[in-house]
Amino acid sequence: MTTAGGTLVLAPPFQEPGRQRPPGPYTRLFRTPGARAFTVGNLIARLPMGMFAVSAVIMIAGARGSYALAGAVTATGLAATAVVAPWTARQVDRYGQARVAVPATALAVLGEVALLLCVRYDAPDWTLFASYAATATMPNTGGMSRARWAHIFKEATPGNAAALHTANSFEQAADELCFMLGPVLAAFLCSALFPEAGTLVGAVLLLTGVLVFAAQRATEPPVAPRTLAGSPLRVPGMAPMLAVFLATGAVFGSMEVVTIAFADGPAAGPVLGLQAAGSCVAGLAYGRARRSAGLVACLAAMTALMTLPLLAATTSGSLLALAGALLVAGMATAPTMVTGMGVIQRLTPAARLNEGMTLAVTALLGGVAAGSATGGWTVEHAGAAYGYGIPVVAAGIALALAGMTKARLP
Repeated sequence: MTTAGGTLVLAPPFQEPGRQRPPGPYTRLFRTPGARAFTVGNLIARLPMGMFAVSAVIMIAGARGSYALAGAVTATGLAATAVVAPWTARQVDRYGQARVAVPATALAVLGEVALLLCVRYDAPDWTLFASYAATATMPNTGGMSRARWAHIFKEATPGNAAALHTANSFEQAADELCFMLGPVLAAFLCSALFPEAGTLVGAVLLLTGVLVFAAQRATEPPVAPRTLAGSPLRVPGMAPMLAVFLATGAVFGSMEVVTIAFADGPAAGPVLGLQAAGSCVAGLAYGRARRSAGLVACLAAMTALMTLPLLAATTSGSLLALAGALLVAGMATAPTMVTGMGVIQRLTPAARLNEGMTLAVTALLGGVAAGSATGGWTVEHAGAAYGYGIPVVAAGIALALAGMTKARLP
């Protein structure tokens, strides 16, 4: 249904005769006109986000015999993304999703193809760094999808607030699912077909998904006049929230490195997948809740649950016990991210929403890099089991930061 102002809202659910149970929140969500179409395109485009880094490491290490070179190349891409991604998101807000996302994706795909060719034909090492840095123009498709939901449910009504909470929970669950399946698919393609297969398939999926997503113009947020939007960084409360995301990213980065070191073998992937699975399930369940929990409460739950892997690793040393602990600990991830992104949405001016959410993702990635480095150092100097103390400390820091700025947050 469309209001006089042109805003899409959920139509009242159709009640069949004799039917007792009304449709659930996700059923109502995807009855929104255009929602299914842009979601399909976004999911196709988002899956490669979990494929590219793994594919690059397998491809470069296999061809050049150096994991150090492979790691340095992917780190360069991460650093370039941290610089370029907010600028790309700013252009999306200024000129529209379709006008910017398609050419930005084309440039990123060219960078992936260039990397593939440089590896394949034994080009100098510096070309690998240059090629992978060119992929930094890849747009934040998850952020653009969340911006569409925020536009659809922008009217301040209880029904729209509940629907937006459900939509954000679905998007976080989709993030977890894609980052759980992406590395597995990449590793399978690179080993079953040829080393460049993961990068090639990922590039095709990314371009296809963005083209499908951008074609859905009915749900695209309108471009607002530049005079109505200031920089999200100037908004009171934004800087503290970015610090919270930085500390939260350190939880994820350290957990990944420490788990790989603790498992020390092919079981590391499935064990990490359990953590993502727990988060995915919790995200979908959280979306069915009638209201969102507070950020401080979510971070407190995350801090408490992050002690479970530490206890499992230090007391039993069993990989099976650790897997169960990670499954439960992961259940705090999605609610925390959903609630945190909700705060970012409320803080950010509507005309700069893509930029605001991309800044949060950039802070998260910076925390992942810092957490990975800290976790690796701890593993070498104290052992993998005690490395699980780093996620607990990082979650505690995020909780403290959120608690200190609670009064300033919406």
